[in-house]
Amino acid sequence: MSFITNPVYVLVVLCLMVILSVYASQTKYGKPFGAALLVILFTAIIANLKLIPSASNSIPLYDAIFKYVAPISIFYLLLNVSLRSIKQAGLPMVSLFLIGSLATALGVLLSWFILKPETVLGDDAKIIAGMFTGTYTGGSVNFNAVALEYDFQKNGILYAGTIAVDNVITTIWMIITLLIPTVLSRIWKGRTVVTTTKDMDAMEHPEDEGMDLNAMMWLFFLGISAYYVSELLSALFPQIPSILILSTIGILLAQMRFVASLKGSHQLGLFLVYIFLAVIGAYCEIGAVSQLEHLGIMLLMFAGLAVLLHGIILILISGFMYRDWEIVAIVSQANIGGGTSAIALAEAFKRKDLILPAILVGSLGNALGTYLGFFVIYVL
Repeated sequence: MSFITNPVYVLVVLCLMVILSVYASQTKYGKPFGAALLVILFTAIIANLKLIPSASNSIPLYDAIFKYVAPISIFYLLLNVSLRSIKQAGLPMVSLFLIGSLATALGVLLSWFILKPETVLGDDAKIIAGMFTGTYTGGSVNFNAVALEYDFQKNGILYAGTIAVDNVITTIWMIITLLIPTVLSRIWKGRTVVTTTKDMDAMEHPEDEGMDLNAMMWLFFLGISAYYVSELLSALFPQIPSILILSTIGILLAQMRFVASLKGSHQLGLFLVYIFLAVIGAYCEIGAVSQLEHLGIMLLMFAGLAVLLHGIILILISGFMYRDWEIVAIVSQANIGGGTSAIALAEAFKRKDLILPAILVGSLGNALGTYLGFFVIYVL
């Protein structure tokens, strides 16, 4: 085994990138970017320098982080979420998310007619359009659902290239959505639609005091146990995503005085989110796209223009509705990157009131994505 693919070595590097990002975000020049954006950028750089594995030579550690670390990080962050956030953020988040989903489908269709990808990609172009629509509505689940229906995964090189393009565009859009509130607030003055209530302001989170041994023991036990229970229940009720079950468990536990008093859940969840974002950065593999030559260029242009149009349509419509640019950015990220990255964005913006709604719209995206993907294929 090469040391580059050694999981212990890779985990050390990922943790180091998180440490560097957190410290860099506290400096004069790094503060405007924030730790979430910096960890993606730093890890993308070292992955493209082939110092750690990337998407084309992914290792089981990355799969484990996606499968275990990402959902458990959500669980820990939910231990600090107030149920009031559902009522406050529900309507703006859901309505803007539905607009964003339609904007994705419209963006793919417009990109199709502008670039005419079928001239380069042939008969596969329609399937790829449906896959991009699915993944940029709800995530990779929808991407693969469309691909499996048409046996597209058997087209090895093109399938791998499409995944690589998806990873690159998703990472770039994560960076853009992190910057959206700062940039747009200067151009088109926004307003905060969802405000934190006095009761929520009064809730001082005990995690700010630091984690002690008792809290650490309980948090590890609760996180692992909740994940295990969610997997068992998901097996019994496969129509319900395990992340929804895990989220529900976290929300219910958060209402218990004993659990709410545990110190450190926020820091622990945030650290695990940063590890997840580091893998997102590692998956941003420029070389895999360039190997496809003209096919890769067309895929990159097709997906990039579709996502850009999604963003423009969503921003223009939301500008006349809510104009809370942080909500707009989180909703767009829920579309393009999925629920977990949307939650990371809510954390980066320090909008705890939007964490739970981000999970809800992320799940809604999983439900809508495949349908919209097949709809686009049908239209084309």
